[in-house]
Amino acid sequence: MIRLQRAALPADTAAQLEGFTRDIARTAESDRKDTAARLWSHSTVRRHVREGLLDALTDMAPGHQRCMYCGDGQGTDIDHFEPKSLAPLRTFDWLNHLLACSYCNSNQKRNRFPRADTDGSPLLLDPTLQDPLNHLRLVLPVCTYKSLTDQGAACLEVFGLNTRGVLVEGRRTAYGTAKQSVELWRIATDQGRHDKAAEVVRIAWNRPLADVLAAMFHQSGHPAADLLFDGEEETLGFLRDRALREAFLTAA
Repeated sequence: MIRLQRAALPADTAAQLEGFTRDIARTAESDRKDTAARLWSHSTVRRHVREGLLDALTDMAPGHQRCMYCGDGQGTDIDHFEPKSLAPLRTFDWLNHLLACSYCNSNQKRNRFPRADTDGSPLLLDPTLQDPLNHLRLVLPVCTYKSLTDQGAACLEVFGLNTRGVLVEGRRTAYGTAKQSVELWRIATDQGRHDKAAEVVRIAWNRPLADVLAAMFHQSGHPAADLLFDGEEETLGFLRDRALREAFLTAA
């Protein structure tokens, strides 16, 4: 997971969402769950509303339409961060919509929405509101995550970020290609091939599992970076280069 910026919706799509929310609010509280489910599955919503939502979410998503949870699978589903079965009034709330792959949405998350025992706040991370780097640390080079907070732990459990072997192996591959990217940027820049260097940056961020690249830059500035990158001193040197950091992080 990486930090994402929430996009603004087109005015007509936003107005449609508000109208459906009013329709749900006008029904009896006991009927709102069924009303929300019926409206969300209505053919008009599928044809007109969901298309606008998917377009906006796709523009926000990491890489080429990647899942906002695992960062690997293609984002095909509009996920309700707070499930509509638990919060029907948020069914058409733009701030409650994220892009997910079908596996994260239907196999992992489903209607699970853990809350803190202390204050009832959500334990899952919304990457448009919180920076996952403050809650999850990628252990390099094994590329499994360590939770730093209860929210990080909840995400690991709900989305299986460490137990889905394909994700862990994919992150290991992504780590190797990310190291190659920063080295290629250095070579291209030293040769004065600035268009080539810019292309390297663009491709690096558009690959699946861009969370690996984000974690590398984040950890390179950590006080314990020398330990975190033990045996990877050359990579750490690249990541600490001021010009390289500016080129990659301004494009993130």
